[in-house]
Amino acid sequence: MDETALRALVAAVAAGEVGPDEAVSRLRRLPFADLGFARVDHHRLLRTGLPEAVYAPGKTAAQCAALVGELLAGEGGPVLLTRADADQADAALAAHPDGVVTGDRHRLVTWRPAPPRPAHVVVVSAGTADLPVADECAATLAALGLPAARLTDVGVAGVHRLLADVDQLADADAVVVVAGMEGALASVVGGLTGAPVVAVPTSVGYGASLEGVTALLAMLSSCAAGITVVGIDNGYGAACAVSRLLAPAGVAARA
Repeated sequence: MDETALRALVAAVAAGEVGPDEAVSRLRRLPFADLGFARVDHHRLLRTGLPEAVYAPGKTAAQCAALVGELLAGEGGPVLLTRADADQADAALAAHPDGVVTGDRHRLVTWRPAPPRPAHVVVVSAGTADLPVADECAATLAALGLPAARLTDVGVAGVHRLLADVDQLADADAVVVVAGMEGALASVVGGLTGAPVVAVPTSVGYGASLEGVTALLAMLSSCAAGITVVGIDNGYGAACAVSRLLAPAGVAARA
């Protein structure tokens, strides 16, 4: 339940449109619902502006489907199943068929996306091999109400490809940079825009890339001041960071 839904419920009770028993029934899931194998945090969206997501690795397909169902039973807010394998995604979609699947390597399934928010976000990816992480980020942003423009295959080995769209960066409210290898693209973008930049190192690269550690350290050591860096291959986390930076829907409603 988000703040908008809670306010609507309180208003409906005050107007006599919803009885006390029904209101209590709706609120019973706050702050969490105990499924035995998991405690589902329905209060998180109200508390932080970000919904609880279902991280699929380590869970059975049945558990994934049950967790998605419990989140959908709550009022309002997007529901995300992240890093799902084919069996987990299929089970969740069989039980809840309105979901949308993005990607294969980093499969993300989303239900009930948030209404679009007035912000211009750009997801920039260095190479085609970085697309699975960039896709996860863009799909998460869309679910959070922040559909993003995309600049793909604009790595520093051919930086003129990025400069051809520099106006997109100048107009952005936030930029996510997804890059492996030496991770230099984050510094380049950080020097071209005053918008918040969230950098995502990927595990793409040859021997000395150390499965993303080289890009991670380069981004953390960037000479472009103020860049935010998330963990290796964490497109989901980058999208959540952007949502926090741009004030999530629940927080905005308090202003």
